[in-house]
Amino acid sequence: MIFGGSLLAIPWWTHRRRRARVRVERKLDAWPDIARTVGLVGSQVMSAAVDVWGWRARIRLARGQTITDVIAKIPALESALSTFRGAIRVYPTPDDLANRCELRVLEIDPHADAIPWPGPSVSSITEPIELGPFEDAAPCRVLFLRRHALVGGGTGSGKSGGLNVVMGNLSACRDVVVWAIDLKRGIELGPWAPCIDRLAVTSAQAHALLHDAVLILEARAAQMAAEGHRTWEPSRDRPALVIIVDEYAELADDAPEAMADADSIARLGLAVAVSLIAATQRPTQKAMGQGAVRSQMDVRISFRVRERKDVDLILGQGMLAVGWHAQALDAPGKFLISAAEHRTPRRARAYLLTDQVVAETVDRYAELRPDLDEVSRRAALDERAAQPPPSDPALDIEPDLEAIGPVTDGPTGVDQGIDPEAILWAALSLAPDEGTSVPDLVTETGMSRRWVYYRLRELSAAGRAVQVARGQWRAADLGGGHA
Repeated sequence: MIFGGSLLAIPWWTHRRRRARVRVERKLDAWPDIARTVGLVGSQVMSAAVDVWGWRARIRLARGQTITDVIAKIPALESALSTFRGAIRVYPTPDDLANRCELRVLEIDPHADAIPWPGPSVSSITEPIELGPFEDAAPCRVLFLRRHALVGGGTGSGKSGGLNVVMGNLSACRDVVVWAIDLKRGIELGPWAPCIDRLAVTSAQAHALLHDAVLILEARAAQMAAEGHRTWEPSRDRPALVIIVDEYAELADDAPEAMADADSIARLGLAVAVSLIAATQRPTQKAMGQGAVRSQMDVRISFRVRERKDVDLILGQGMLAVGWHAQALDAPGKFLISAAEHRTPRRARAYLLTDQVVAETVDRYAELRPDLDEVSRRAALDERAAQPPPSDPALDIEPDLEAIGPVTDGPTGVDQGIDPEAILWAALSLAPDEGTSVPDLVTETGMSRRWVYYRLRELSAAGRAVQVARGQWRAADLGGGHA
């Protein structure tokens, strides 16, 4: 029966395509009148083809006309061709001749519905990450190694979903360490915390993180010079470092002193495989138009923006005028990408990761994440060891350090003379009923976020620690009171 149904469907599908072709041919027969109506007199249709979502035609322009003229006429063309609003795309032709362009007309929106994430597309930072499909179903892939990226979009545009796709892929790469800044107290990136080596949720933590990143790139540069190498080649033992900053504009407002470090990373980080991914839903001129950060962004990704001027702030000056209309994107997750391998304004839609998929991905890859190499780790620890231990404003009382014995091993314990596991247990024991946050535990112990999560998992399994809310922990009640 299935075989018979398939046979019957073939003539129907063929007939449907034939009718569509006839309908398109009738429209294109009227092209001289359409061209005269919209102000493209003298342009000619060279060829046309029908596909599953609509049709496309290659247009030869009259002398003096350019693709910019056609882009400016898109609203008029949609009216003349009786399409729905936003149905027409205009691209350069593969031969890139100035007097030709390709007209793409959609009759069905291929991105009308969310597209579930199929899982990581890479296992190494040296491979291009697949963000989602273009409208012709081709995958949108982009390389983040030795590149800085700017991701912009208004509220509800799907920017956070795009960051989830990046995080999901980076989590599967065993040659990259991820640091992150989320000044919303970890609301956006918190679910990925077990896969993030270091997460800053306050302006002070963000400043310290970026400062340590500068120390790392300087140490790596010195190591490369000593070895006679020009670039840092990522591996599990010498991983790349990717720093994701959610709400970069907020960082510029709340921690302006950190901007100098961000500029240094933007200018000097690429050769040593220290990359910056800055995301913002408020691409102000103050945040994005000053310093080296914006000028060094080799990858630009724009989700829907509210104002036309924001297109140029995110994608680059003059991009709006040549067809990069991010303000016209009409659904969350749709985006335009500008990079060395993406030079035309093709619309794509980012994959969707549900909360359950994020949790499953974290469970799968958290224990496989690499540690920073010794050169990078010591670069930050050496300076931290020369400073007094940071205070913890979240706790009203200090741990009883006299009750904590000396440490015999461990990188932070050696520097401070204190066992980080003892510090962790003291902080949990002295935590209030609402618990203490993981970032505070990271600050207290001086260890990585991943180390803290491992120890919390062990203490939880032993019944000695409890999670009272997302990211909030304290010691378990063992016969009354905290531990």
